[in-house]
Amino acid sequence: MVHIVSAFDEELVQIQARISEMGGLSEELLARALESMQSRDAALARSVIERDKILDAMEIAVEESVVKLIAQRQPVASDLRVLIAAMKIASTLERIGDLAKNVAKRAIPLSSARPIKPTASIVRMGRQTLAQLSDVLNAHAARDVDLAIQIWNQDVELDEMYNAIFREVVTYMVEDSRLIGAGAQLMFIAKNLERIGDHSTHIAEMVYYITTGKSLGDDRPKGEPAGIEFVRE
Repeated sequence: MVHIVSAFDEELVQIQARISEMGGLSEELLARALESMQSRDAALARSVIERDKILDAMEIAVEESVVKLIAQRQPVASDLRVLIAAMKIASTLERIGDLAKNVAKRAIPLSSARPIKPTASIVRMGRQTLAQLSDVLNAHAARDVDLAIQIWNQDVELDEMYNAIFREVVTYMVEDSRLIGAGAQLMFIAKNLERIGDHSTHIAEMVYYITTGKSLGDDRPKGEPAGIEFVRE
């Protein structure tokens, strides 16, 4: 019996290690995508797009490991929560990678376009998004419920940053029609960052679920909508 339990624990640790690895890669992709936009580096943006494939493969591997472990070991409630959350977090991190890839895709045409002032606002939002992602991954690793709740409540700040950027970019586009192309790219980037923030709060909810067995609920504070919603990529 001791052998079975230790073998299960070892497999559980391996799954958690893969989640941590996925988290590190998702942070890297987002950081590099933001850097490619700020430095107008199309080559760096393309490297982000290429490396996202690694995250896709890792998500599949985690899902397969979780399903296999549940089928073979039939874990008790607390361990089952960890496994279910691991599968959901892996899927969420894969989506974050896709959104970072979308930021990089938008950075490529911006690298050769006329610079536009709201880019600085996007960079600030990007840094906050990256910090929130890093914090929630730390909360997951440490099973820090208080930090998870804090992140869950603070996401409204990203919503408000997105709304402010939306208004700022629209103003520039109205004043100078030559900036419409670059402005549209920036608004898509801002929306992708706002969505990454939403995914970070989902990971915070999973941390709370793992630790307490309960849901944080669906009444998270949110910013007022900007007025126009972009088609999801």
